[in-house]
Amino acid sequence: MKRICVYLLVFLLSGCAAGRLVKNRLPPPHRVEGGILFQYENKAAHSVNLAGNFNGWCGTKEYHRFDPSIGIMHDDDGDGIWEIIVPLPPGRYQYKFVIDNAASWVLDPNNPLRGVEDGIENSLIIVD
Repeated sequence: MKRICVYLLVFLLSGCAAGRLVKNRLPPPHRVEGGILFQYENKAAHSVNLAGNFNGWCGTKEYHRFDPSIGIMHDDDGDGIWEIIVPLPPGRYQYKFVIDNAASWVLDPNNPLRGVEDGIENSLIIVD
């Protein structure tokens, strides 16, 4: 009987741990009032910016330097989900999320669509 209780306890605890490992997935960018909603989850980030071919890759394409005033995202709830709404006309756009003022550029983990610009793989959104 003791052995069964131990197995049951281990099973229940491992189930709780596994539940914490599975995160809710955010939706890919989608149309909302005012434009396209981009979301990225990163609880450790101090800042997240949206860089894409629609904003000169946060200024790096035109000015060859990172401009954090372009595409600034907000974590208003403090839950680690960074958001921005961008008014985009119909077209195909490539983008990445820029973490902590260009410390890293990452693909959108919630969007499986990809494109390539200048030999670099990026996330892709098609706006109808």
